[in-house]
Amino acid sequence: MAVLVVGAIWFIRHQVYGKYQQRTEDAYLQADSVTVSARVSGYISQVLVRENQDVKAGQPLLRIEAPDYPSLAAQGQAQINLAAASAANAEAMIGEQEAAIAQARAALATVQTKARFAASEVARYAPLAATGAEPAEKLATLRTQAAQAAQDVSAQQAALAGATRRIASLRAQVEQAKAQGQSARAQLEAAQRNVQDMVVVASVAGRVGDLTARAGQFVQPGLRLMSVVPLEQLYLEANFKETQLGLMRQGQPAEIQVDALPGISFHGHVASVAPGTGAQFSLLPPQNATGNFTKIVQRVPVRIAIDADPALKRLLLPGMSVDVSVDTRSARDEIERLKNRQQVRQDAAK
Repeated sequence: MAVLVVGAIWFIRHQVYGKYQQRTEDAYLQADSVTVSARVSGYISQVLVRENQDVKAGQPLLRIEAPDYPSLAAQGQAQINLAAASAANAEAMIGEQEAAIAQARAALATVQTKARFAASEVARYAPLAATGAEPAEKLATLRTQAAQAAQDVSAQQAALAGATRRIASLRAQVEQAKAQGQSARAQLEAAQRNVQDMVVVASVAGRVGDLTARAGQFVQPGLRLMSVVPLEQLYLEANFKETQLGLMRQGQPAEIQVDALPGISFHGHVASVAPGTGAQFSLLPPQNATGNFTKIVQRVPVRIAIDADPALKRLLLPGMSVDVSVDTRSARDEIERLKNRQQVRQDAAK
């Protein structure tokens, strides 16, 4: 009788609770480690951290000795100053040229006045010379003076036009100097970034691992020097069988047991489910359309967020093996609703 009671209790508990608990041992702690590398080439002058040291975001990790970059920055600044001086000089020449234009306009007005006076004198003496009241030689002299005045007007007009065109040339020089200044400013910014990159800093807070940088070592951009593991952002990646995912949904609670910490349970929740099985994202995904076929149950990565006290979280490390169980009871009625909906559609189609 006791066996029947125990069996009945077990069956009821299994139907109500047990069959909705999806468990797997194929689960490991993960962290999005950041690979630290140099952005500039040079020799490491100083390594400022040690293996397994906790660092903060923005904390200097190492220094690189590259004397060329400060020199390039100084050269860029000098080019900016030179371009600014060229622009200022051209602006000053524009001012001088505007004064020259004003002077040329005044000179043109003067010669035009003289030309008009000489022409009026010719017009006044021409009838007198025709009647013999004035000598012909004086009329010839006046005509010569009038022609010379007209030539002076033409020359002064040409000088005014040349002075005016000179303004456009000087303004082009100003724009050229400004463009050179912008180019030099861009070079300076690039050089200053290189100077800043001579000090490699941590992009995230975490713990230093896989430290390979050594003082005196020559490094190039992209060379891996160390890793920073953000232990505060640990998560769990559990590989559930595809047959376990029917009721698994985002936000469902999970219970986590770490092999390294027996007797301690952590709580978490389903953060996301991968968009495909692990085989789909492998380097050589299976091609089941060729050769013989053996059906194998696939596994799907499920990311589980760890809801634990920070003091307990410090005991966890990426790569640790864990057992995880997800409570899928929140979706237990969803499959039945889908089945009923499909049955209704089938009945309506008959």
